[in-house]
Amino acid sequence: MKTRFSLMILLVLIFATKSSAQTFRKWTFTQPKMGSPFSIIVYSNDSVKASSATARAYKLVDSLNQVYSDYDAQSELSILSKKGQSAGVSDALWDILKQSQVAYQKSSGAFDITIGPLVKLWRKARKEKQLPADSVLRKAQVSVGFKWVQMNEKTHAVKLNKSAMQLDLGGIAKGYIAQKVVDFLAKEGLGASLVDAGGDLAMGQAPPSKKAWSVGVNIPSSEELLPRYLLLQNAAVATSGDMYQFVEIDGKHYSHILNPKTGLGLSHQRNVTVIAPDGATADWLATACSVLPVKKALKLCDSFPNTGLLIAEKKGTMLFRWQNSYFEKMME
Repeated sequence: MKTRFSLMILLVLIFATKSSAQTFRKWTFTQPKMGSPFSIIVYSNDSVKASSATARAYKLVDSLNQVYSDYDAQSELSILSKKGQSAGVSDALWDILKQSQVAYQKSSGAFDITIGPLVKLWRKARKEKQLPADSVLRKAQVSVGFKWVQMNEKTHAVKLNKSAMQLDLGGIAKGYIAQKVVDFLAKEGLGASLVDAGGDLAMGQAPPSKKAWSVGVNIPSSEELLPRYLLLQNAAVATSGDMYQFVEIDGKHYSHILNPKTGLGLSHQRNVTVIAPDGATADWLATACSVLPVKKALKLCDSFPNTGLLIAEKKGTMLFRWQNSYFEKMME
């Protein structure tokens, strides 16, 4: 599970000045959702429409969170983990499970939503500042691996084929939900929208009279922005890293982000920004690219169209690695 404040993304909106756009106004709404502020920005010439559509969008967020939350014992995800099987999950849960399966396969296991048992151990370790005993860690690892999740395409039945399996959608759910809100608003006639789900950004069409949304990215561990902005529309941005979420144990730095293969927080200091066509893909790629070696992370992102990656590692100095062919077209 990860919290999205590692490479703080700041949204820079330049107001339209052309007369053709002056009838449109920017509307900003923020509510606490899923443990962090959830902001929605829309452009509309109708205040009632903007308010009404956004209110329904927040209801959509609540309904999806009731399916995906691992904190809510009554969520569909929690019940599936507890029972170990379902004769047929909802379309909402099935869709995100299918995307998680692809993510697991594409990332060679660097992204794995079955890490719930390890997440539970690591939360305890961070609180107590003591590593789990090897025997306890090995016992938890037996229940980890998406390969043990059996999914029936026809009936949408799901079975967890290892005892004590626990699913955790923390590395994909916020980006997924952010994208669902953008898609919903587009159907409501509010195509120029941007959603910030606790740092996971998903955006629709550019604001009126603008060619794109202008997004600034912080230099890690600094309030200073990178000198060039990302120009995006119909895209998503996610970040992952240990700028704020880490712990020192026996003099060693550990991230809150888990390596599914070791069961421990990452010990290399890295911040990752991913741009992708949709929120779910950006979200899980940011996690996977935090875990994978840099070369494999770049190769993974290269396998997806219209996807870009920025990695900053602390090895004495900050090193930035870009997929130049993509980013050069998307920056100013």
